Amino acid sequence: MQSTLGEFQETQSQQPFALQNSKLLKVSLNQVTIQAKAGSMVAYQGEVAFEHAGTGGLSRMVKKAVTGEGTTLMKMTGTGEVFLADTAQDIHLIYLENDAITVNGSNLLAFDAGIDWDIKRVEGVSGMMGGGLFNTALTGTGWVAIVSDGPPVLLNTSDAPTFADPQAAITWASSVQTGIKTDIKLKNFIGRGSGESVQMSFAGQGWVLVQPSEGRVAAASPGGGGAGGLLGNLTG
Repeated sequence: MQSTLGEFQETQSQQPFALQNSKLLKVSLNQVTIQAKAGSMVAYQGEVAFEHAGTGGLSRMVKKAVTGEGTTLMKMTGTGEVFLADTAQDIHLIYLENDAITVNGSNLLAFDAGIDWDIKRVEGVSGMMGGGLFNTALTGTGWVAIVSDGPPVLLNTSDAPTFADPQAAITWASSVQTGIKTDIKLKNFIGRGSGESVQMSFAGQGWVLVQPSEGRVAAASPGGGGAGGLLGNLTG
């Protein structure tokens, strides 16, 4: 048989996380155990087991209940290979070495067992916007896969004061100081999400990754209740 399918053959890598292409992630589970966004599995080969990951503790369960933030996670183990994707969004890999980053929960695709997570509130938002903006803090050593709705831009926050729409800023270094800036006079010109001019500020040594979108709107489940806030639904 003749075809043009050869260019789509499975990629080979020594790393547990490898990009099959810009929109498809391949994870070798014989090297790692991972947690991934529920529904992100598009294919797998070999022996793979799936189970609900839970929140990993009462504290995070309470934060989920109070904030309504998060993303449902599945634990994947085995000796096979699993392929992950999220609505054909672009996938980016970050390797943490005893380090930390903050991620917009809706942009978190997968991370390995060496990474711990928690829900954190953005500094400077107490009493605003229904209680604040919340994101997922990831710490430890291992791979993290995130998605962006289109090719993002990586901004150096030490070069100049940096501002971004809260839903367009998808991940940033833990060394960056965050805050909130508002300007009601510009609410009709800046951002499209809330009708208010609310931007996140970033300062200090580090970086922030900004996608060219305020994110894709998730369809409501048949049982009601769509994704809430920046993180969707982090369930216990």
